[in-house]
Amino acid sequence: MLGQFFNVVLYRPLFNGFVALYNIIPDVGIVILIITIIIKLVLYPLTQSSIKSQKALNDLQPKMEEIKRKYKDNQQQLAAETMKLYKENKVNPFASCLPLLIQMPILIALYYVLRSGLASNNFDLLYSFVKNPEHINTLSLGFIDLSKRSVIFAFLAGGSQFLQTKMMMRKKAPAVAGAGAKDENMMAMMNKQMLYFMPILTVFIGFQLPGGLTLYWFLSTLFTTLQQLIIFKKKNNTLAGNIIEGKVE
Repeated sequence: MLGQFFNVVLYRPLFNGFVALYNIIPDVGIVILIITIIIKLVLYPLTQSSIKSQKALNDLQPKMEEIKRKYKDNQQQLAAETMKLYKENKVNPFASCLPLLIQMPILIALYYVLRSGLASNNFDLLYSFVKNPEHINTLSLGFIDLSKRSVIFAFLAGGSQFLQTKMMMRKKAPAVAGAGAKDENMMAMMNKQMLYFMPILTVFIGFQLPGGLTLYWFLSTLFTTLQQLIIFKKKNNTLAGNIIEGKVE
């Protein structure tokens, strides 16, 4: 039942969209780029909410550590104060996870779409109004075979993951921060580990995937990083506009 739902709602529409675009633009690399843009536009509001929530959670980390120290022996009060902190700052801790949960089945469906579109000539699941191309040329730009593993795209995906993580990570706490600096520095160390762990994991997984899917991974992460940059820039401009004579209103 779940497999049938996955096939009808995700795989078949994506597969038909992939083939329909290929019929118009017979270059799989460009088709993947267009599909990536469409998916990012559809998920844009969710991704925006996720980025803002994740950034807000990082900014609240010092206060979170203070609450943990103050109520370390009272778990019920700790939970209450934590939820109060989230409410006062209008932060939803689950908002950063939702887009990931939504994108995962899309990524899986796209994997099967690319596997079918790039490695076989089976077009039985095409809608009646979608022309059967009979064969899909896996070469992009005339020389990049996206049905094969690509070291270049794997490293590009890892590099874009590095940039995205680096933008989000917390900086090391200043020495004058007092006792709270220890916890902030610990969080900074954890973020630094994630800064390198996630890109390495991305490259490792990318080595195992067809170049077409790794290309999608790279483009998707790159667009998310750009969206993240725009959101942070707007936030910084807003804060700068509220500063008058050295005071933040």
